[in-house]
Amino acid sequence: MRDKFDTSLKDAMRARDKRRIATLRLIMAAIKDRDIDARGQGRDEISDSDILALLQKMVKQRAESAKIYAEAGRDELAEQEREEIAIIDEFLPQPLSETDVAVAIDAAIAATNATGLRDMGKVVAELKSKYPGRIDFGRAAKLVKE
Repeated sequence: MRDKFDTSLKDAMRARDKRRIATLRLIMAAIKDRDIDARGQGRDEISDSDILALLQKMVKQRAESAKIYAEAGRDELAEQEREEIAIIDEFLPQPLSETDVAVAIDAAIAATNATGLRDMGKVVAELKSKYPGRIDFGRAAKLVKE
């Protein structure tokens, strides 16, 4: 994933796309910051799944900011946040459809031999390990509960 960010940044610099350059630099700075934290914990760098989680967090933050800016009448800032979301989304895996999520939940329930509500954590952990960044786990947890 790191190579993909580097390549995209170089392409954006050649195209002189200021918004894309700024967003990619923010992403790379956040990754570098997390790498520094990981070194303190004895690891060299964060994994791709950690990077996906970081990107999802960045999208969520920007969506909240865009909503606040739109409510305050700052449409230009809200649009800027939405543009950054679009750039970050390019690096996230495509989310699973509703039917694919249901199939994945059924497979996770079978794999963990879940029988009741107490096993919900095992099922969600199984989903997180197999489908990082591709499922909204808040929504998936509700479906698992059902």
